[in-house]
Parts: sequence; structure tokens; C-alpha cells
Amino acid sequence: MLEPDFHVYAAIKGLRVVRNFTDRQLSADDLEAILDAGRWTGSAKNRQNWAIVVVQDRTQLDRLAECGDFTTPVRNAPTTLVPVRLPEAYEWDMGRLAQNMMLAAAARGVGSCPVTFHREQDAKAVLGVPADHGARYGITLGYPDFEAEREARSRSSMSGRKSLEALVMRDRFEG
Repeated sequence: MLEPDFHVYAAIKGLRVVRNFTDRQLSADDLEAILDAGRWTGSAKNRQNWAIVVVQDRTQLDRLAECGDFTTPVRNAPTTLVPVRLPEAYEWDMGRLAQNMMLAAAARGVGSCPVTFHREQDAKAVLGVPADHGARYGITLGYPDFEAEREARSRSSMSGRKSLEALVMRDRFEG
């Protein structure tokens, strides 16, 4: 049985998306730690039906950004990870993989932002991903530009979370 660790709970509740990054590339140690956290993500029947494409070339990042509608974070970040769903993988596992890497990034002082490649076929072409694999999502990574983040948050109308009462139903969906 696991011992309670309220630092982990606080990290989960404190995770925030970062969309503005410094120009500094991730250190090799930080990148490896984030990827290793992904490697340790649980999956159905421990199949680990994924691969991860690390994109750091600026031209390739710009090409990848063209594959989604809200991909400014890809243009702003020095690194984007693209989890590739292998055949017979579960979407649920891909979400777990992404969240683990985002939490690991935060633990290392690295900001992250999930992005969607709305034109997945284009993203797969940019990355050379086979037709029977998936490449719909990315995770931008970089060291946060705290001043730009504060400014962006001050202009945003989105904040907070819905109450548990608004989200949780007991025994049946009551929509």
C-alpha cells in the first residue's frame, strides 16, 4: 500500500498550462526525466502501445503548428512531444501518458501545454507517422516565461474550476 504523499496531491491540483516559454532549450536531463516518466506510465495490460516523437527543430515545429488551429504554444516552445498511438492502443492510455509527462515536467520546473492537431493526417505526414498510427495530440515543453504568463493570465477571463457538486453525480448520470 502506498503511503500518503500530499506533495503529489498538491502537484496535481497545482498543475497549470504554460503557453509562454523562454528561448532556452530543455536540458538533456530534464527531457530524459520527462520521457522516462512517460515510459513508466501504466497502460492496459502493460502493452505501452505508444512511441514519442521529440520535436526540437524550429522548422519542424513551425510545420507541426500548421496542423492545428490553436497551436501558438508549439510556435512558442523550444520542444514539443508528440505521443504516437500505435495500432490497438487505447485513447485512455494516451491521456495517462500525456498527463504523467506534464506532471513530471512541472516537477522539474518545465512548463507544458497540451495541443490538438486538428489536421491529424497532416501532422502524421510532417512526422513520418504511418497511416495506422495516431498523432492527434502534442505536449509543448519549455522553461516558463513568467512575466509573459502573468500578463496573459491577467487578460484571461478563464479561471477557477467548477464545484464538485456541478461535476459529480452518484449512481446515475443526471444531465
